[in-house]
Amino acid sequence: MSLVDGKCIPCRKGDPALTDAEVTELLPQIPEWELIEVDGIKRLQRIFKLKNYVEAVAFTNKIAMTAEKEDHHPLIVLEWGRVTVQWWTHVVKGLHKNDFVMAAKTDDIFE
Repeated sequence: MSLVDGKCIPCRKGDPALTDAEVTELLPQIPEWELIEVDGIKRLQRIFKLKNYVEAVAFTNKIAMTAEKEDHHPLIVLEWGRVTVQWWTHVVKGLHKNDFVMAAKTDDIFE
């Protein structure tokens, strides 16, 4: 099953973050995303370029609706013609497969 067809599963305290090997295996499925680290916590990040502010807002709203449906929410920075999205899982203090699923869904929304 492709990531975009996946569903987010509820995470609980104590669930493990993905290993470096698992992250390395999943990253090629979302090639536009970069792996970053903030305060020692790995995140997925992508910067999307749009034509203007209204398109950026519309894209942000589509991400928000999908995030709400999947009950997994990103950090979104909205600017004129640009939206930066970061996915990670707070409860595992790192990356979970849900983050890759949502990154793929975000790419799908953008296309």
